[in-house]
Amino acid sequence: AILMDADTGAILYEKNAYERNYPASTTKILTGLLVAQNNALSDVVTFSSEAANSVSLEDATLASKTGEQFTVEQALYGLLLHSANEMAYALAEHTSGSLSAFVDKMNETAKNAGALDTHFANASGLYDANHYTTAYDLYLIFNACIQDQRFMDIISMDSYTMNLTGADGTTRTFDVVPTNYYSSGKINAPEGIRVFGGKTGTTDEAGCCVILYSEDLEKNPYISIIMGAE
Repeated sequence: AILMDADTGAILYEKNAYERNYPASTTKILTGLLVAQNNALSDVVTFSSEAANSVSLEDATLASKTGEQFTVEQALYGLLLHSANEMAYALAEHTSGSLSAFVDKMNETAKNAGALDTHFANASGLYDANHYTTAYDLYLIFNACIQDQRFMDIISMDSYTMNLTGADGTTRTFDVVPTNYYSSGKINAPEGIRVFGGKTGTTDEAGCCVILYSEDLEKNPYISIIMGAE
């Protein structure tokens, strides 16, 4: 765990913050940032069969189908709010031409941010023994993410309506809501704290993980991260 002053970079609390852990879907913060930086939000993404079949129904998914189309902006909401794993795969393909090329870009970006105890093996955070990071490295990556206003706009939303077009021209509409309970309204933030949003992640191997961006009454910003919780 780690709690950072986002203005000064001061560590206010840490516990095993430099210990390697599996990040689960907190991985998607970097996926989202790279997608936003390298695409127009209005670009149209078409699902390949590889992307559509990249996850099982037990994983976080929007059950997207081969040939289904959506804008990059829609996909980012599906990725960062709903945590849909197939969205990560499709956006990686759209951005870099292949998942492996995108993962190479993720690792390069992480290293450039100073996240030297980090290695990614996929764009979603599904378990892979070679996919790991630390609480401190996640802070470094998330701190880069919050400098992008498009990223902040998305994680600050409390819901988003998705309109997706299938290969046969049919459309389906549904609402996605954030997976963190503060943004979805399931629980209230502590008194005097405003939680803007963040990202959760859970797998059997990673445990429960969460990253949050918040401010106090004086608008001092904080980044808080927990990994490997029960």
